Amino acid sequence: MLPELRKILYSTDLSKGSTAAFEQATYLAKKTGAEIHILHVVEKLSSDAKITFQTYVMDSKSRHDILKERVHRAEDKLMVRQEHFWDELYSDEADVRKQIKSINVVEAYPAETIIKYAKELDVDMIVMGTHEKGIMHTFLGSVAKNVLNRSRIPVLIVPLPEKEG
Repeated sequence: MLPELRKILYSTDLSKGSTAAFEQATYLAKKTGAEIHILHVVEKLSSDAKITFQTYVMDSKSRHDILKERVHRAEDKLMVRQEHFWDELYSDEADVRKQIKSINVVEAYPAETIIKYAKELDVDMIVMGTHEKGIMHTFLGSVAKNVLNRSRIPVLIVPLPEKEG
C-alpha cells in the first residue's frame, strides 16, 4: 500500500519547465488534500565569482546589498509567476491555493537545500521540473539529478510539455 500524501515540496528554479511541475504539484494536492510547500533556491556564488565580485565591488555594504537583491528579485519573480498561474485557473480549481502552507526563497546550494527542507518539513514527495537540454544526462539538470540520487522520499520529475506547432 502506498503511503498517504500529506505534504508536497515543490521546488522551482523559476524556469518555463517549472510551471508544468507546479501544475502537477497542485493537481496532486487537489486530489489528496496535501499541503504544498514552495521552495526556490538562489544558488550561492562560486569561489571564483566571489573573488571577481570582491575585486570589482570594493565596498562591502554594496556587495551585501547586491547579493540581497538577488534574493529579492527571485521572490518578486516567484510571486508574479504565482499570481499569473492562479489567475489562469477557474475559481473552483484555484481553491487548491489555500493548501499552500509556505513559500521560501533562500540563497544556498540547491540540491542540499531541497533535501534539507524536505526532511525538516517531513514531506512525502518532492516535485521538480526538468530543463530543455536534450540528452538524458543534462535533461534532468544537475540539481534534479542530485536530489533524485540523494533523496529517500519519492521525487517526481516533471518533463517539459511538448512544444506546440
